[in-house]
Parts: sequence; structure tokens; C-alpha cells
Amino acid sequence: MVQMKDSRKIQIQLNQENIEPSERREGFSEMAHYPLLKAEKRISGMIGMNPVKTFIREMYALVYVNECRRKLEMTVSPQNYHMLFTGNPGTGKTTVARIMASMLKDMDVLEEGHFIEADRADLVGEYIGQTAQKTKDIVKKAEGGILFIDEAYSLARGGEKDFGREAVDALVKAMEDRQHKFVLILAGYPDEMKQFLKLNPGLPSRFPNTLSFRDFSGADMLTLTEQLMKEKQYQPTAGMRQKLSRHFQMLREEDFRQNGRYVRNLVERIIRRHALRLLEEPVTLNKQTLMTLEAADMCEAGKE
Repeated sequence: MVQMKDSRKIQIQLNQENIEPSERREGFSEMAHYPLLKAEKRISGMIGMNPVKTFIREMYALVYVNECRRKLEMTVSPQNYHMLFTGNPGTGKTTVARIMASMLKDMDVLEEGHFIEADRADLVGEYIGQTAQKTKDIVKKAEGGILFIDEAYSLARGGEKDFGREAVDALVKAMEDRQHKFVLILAGYPDEMKQFLKLNPGLPSRFPNTLSFRDFSGADMLTLTEQLMKEKQYQPTAGMRQKLSRHFQMLREEDFRQNGRYVRNLVERIIRRHALRLLEEPVTLNKQTLMTLEAADMCEAGKE
């Protein structure tokens, strides 16, 4: 039985006479569902990931149930695991893609489970004939694992003599010819990805698995900030925490589009200002002062 996030359950009933004792599933045990529990452990510390956690469970359950059907000699249709990840920068798309590669490897969907990250320069050539070969080579390199292309819509940019569309056509062909040899994940901004899918009529139907990564809320950003500070062995005072909370409530929309990246940069600025304050003020440098972040360590706008 696989317990889903929203309390739904996938009931798996196998004919015990047809399965060896070592293959029987006794509840949601760690041994039986190790790939899922491993993936969930890796994602548990990430902020704002509830939809992602549900998606990972659904993908795991699909593979697991199909394997149960195969063992009972039932019909199992070949599955398409290619995916679209849409979301703004800093929302965890690359991290989740790596977790997915590991889980699919643990479930024997992928032979190697390695992760190949590519961009426009890896796929698009400068001369006629270069692009198709470069794309073929990168797909060959990704066989047995995941090929992850962030900002995939960049392939559609360029003038008439640009070979980006040729790369898209080559990817579509590879997905058809070698669809069970590798998993392709395309990622990028939501609006740009919608336009990108119109570039080739065969693209939308080849991505049945779409996952949207939402922007962080102000509360999410505050939680992530405190988490990063703790990892770096810093402790914000109540005054600092209040100042951070007000700051995240007043952020402009374009700042929210940066998500985790914005938070990481903010924490680094605060740590620099903390170091400068300790240098300039007559304070004793001990463990307490070296780890305590005061409200004064953050400028009014949160920017330098």
C-alpha cells in the first residue's frame, strides 16, 4: 500500500501464490520503498515543495504499480518519463531533477542514473550539420540517465540563420527513437516554456509529466533565510528576525522571481555587514558575538 500526500492510498493486492516470499510487500516498509523514502528525505529540507513531493510520490507509485503488474504477467504499457519543469529561478528545479535521476536509478528505470546538464551552447552549432551531431552526441552521453536542459526556450531564440530549431527537431527525434534510453527534462520560466512548446508540433505530446514550481512566499523566504543562517552557524536576534520579516513582506514582484537565489545573496550580504561591524566596534570576539546577527547587520532595503 502506498500512502499518498493527501491521505489517498494506492492499494496493491498481489496473488501471494504467484510471488516468492522475498517479493511480498508488507505495508509501507523501508526496505520495500527505499527509493521513495530516500528521495523524500532529500527533499524534506527544501522550502515550499508540497506539490513537488506529491509529484515524486505519483511517479514512484506509477513505476511501482507497473512492476507489480509485470510480475503478475498483466499488461504493462511502456511509460514516457520525459518531463517539463516550469518555474522561476531559485525554486529548486535542478535539485529536484537530480533527485528524480537518483530515484529512477534506484527503481531500475534508468541504468546509470547520471545527470547531464546542457544548455544552448552544448546543442546548437555554428555551421550547417553541426547542430544535429552535437545534439546526438549529448543524447548519447545522457543514455541511461537524465538530460536536463534549463532555459530550454533559448533554443528558439535567434534569427533566420540560427540553428536552434534544428536542435529542437533533433531532440524530438531522439525522444521518439530512444525514448526508453534516457529521460529528458526541459525547464524554464512558465510563460516562455508555453511559447517554446509551440516551436515544434510534436513537443507537447512528448511531455506528459509537467511540474510547476511555485514562487516562495514571504514566510517561505524567512524560513529559508533562518535555515541558511543556521547551516552557516549564525543566529539572528529577535530584532533581526523582525526586520527580515518586514523586508520580505515589502519585496517587489521582481525580487520574488529570484526566490532562493535572492535569499542566498541576502544572507551573504548580512554576514559581510556582521563581519564589518565586529571589526569596527569594540566588542569581544567570542563564540556568541561571532554567531549573533543583529538588526544593524541588515541595511534598510536589504541591499547594498
